[in-house]
Amino acid sequence: MGYHLAGFDVTGVDIEPQKHYPFRFVQANALEYLAEHWPEYDVFHASPPCQVHSVLAHLSKGTHLDLIPDTRSALQSSGRPYVIENVAGAPLINPLLLCGSMFGLKVQRHRLFETVPTIWFPPGPCVHHGLATGNVMRRRGIKRTPSLRDDGIEFVSVVGNNYLAAEGRMAMGIDWMTKKELSQAIPPAYTKWIGDILLSYLATTP
Repeated sequence: MGYHLAGFDVTGVDIEPQKHYPFRFVQANALEYLAEHWPEYDVFHASPPCQVHSVLAHLSKGTHLDLIPDTRSALQSSGRPYVIENVAGAPLINPLLLCGSMFGLKVQRHRLFETVPTIWFPPGPCVHHGLATGNVMRRRGIKRTPSLRDDGIEFVSVVGNNYLAAEGRMAMGIDWMTKKELSQAIPPAYTKWIGDILLSYLATTP
């Protein structure tokens, strides 16, 4: 959505069906699709599975593959500008860190972005002043799901079950996803900002 808002014509590719995806969607292996169709696109954004690099990886079951090296290699082979997005701690090159608080959103969500061309500086600092959902409320003995409206909460931690779906959508700037999908998403404001920079780059590059 962020790239669409920036002015791109967006096609999404995923090996799993994404019935709530709002733009053209192709169900396919993303790396195989890239190898065959890369000449049709100006810019690529990839979000390889993040579980292997997540701080909660030790809580998950099964073995997770690190697809970042293969993804990077495929994107570099295209010769096109690209973005790789992943969680904090992922082995990205010259990563840019973005947070919802940089965009005035009510969500604290750190994500890293490897970009070519490299974007060195975020739009501003993180602003984490104020209470967030999650453990803070549990320590207070509040057992119901906390609310932005009623509990003095200023930020929603859109992860797990410690938030209301409607408030997670509001905090993220997303109104078309389920709660499960929200937990895996990034706010469109992130990619809108990156997309604006990439469009300016494309406009000045032969």
